[in-house]
Amino acid sequence: MEKVTVIIGASPNPDRYSYIATLLCIQYGIPIYPVGVRDGIIGNIPIVTCKTKFEKVHTVSLYISEEKQKEWYEYIFSLEPQRIIFNPGTYNPELEKLAYSKGIECVLNCMITMLHSGTY
Repeated sequence: MEKVTVIIGASPNPDRYSYIATLLCIQYGIPIYPVGVRDGIIGNIPIVTCKTKFEKVHTVSLYISEEKQKEWYEYIFSLEPQRIIFNPGTYNPELEKLAYSKGIECVLNCMITMLHSGTY
């Protein structure tokens, strides 16, 4: 099964971890949708700047702080992901609890490390 992934907090800044994670997904052949607030392109994929509904999403990977996540809850759940990855600095116990109540797996880990180690 393809692990279609939505990165929330994607940035066109090559120094940001969301940028690096998107490039790694491209490299590993993982279907990726970078979603952010600024226009830009990562590799050959444009950053989506609206809350677009994507089909068959397996993973939502968070690169936004806990304080900014609440406005994304409805969108995240509308994607019906199987899991949410809370990258370092993004852990949110409220979102985790809501996700678990909807049967969504929550992972507290670094997506980049998971990709490099083969545990993605």
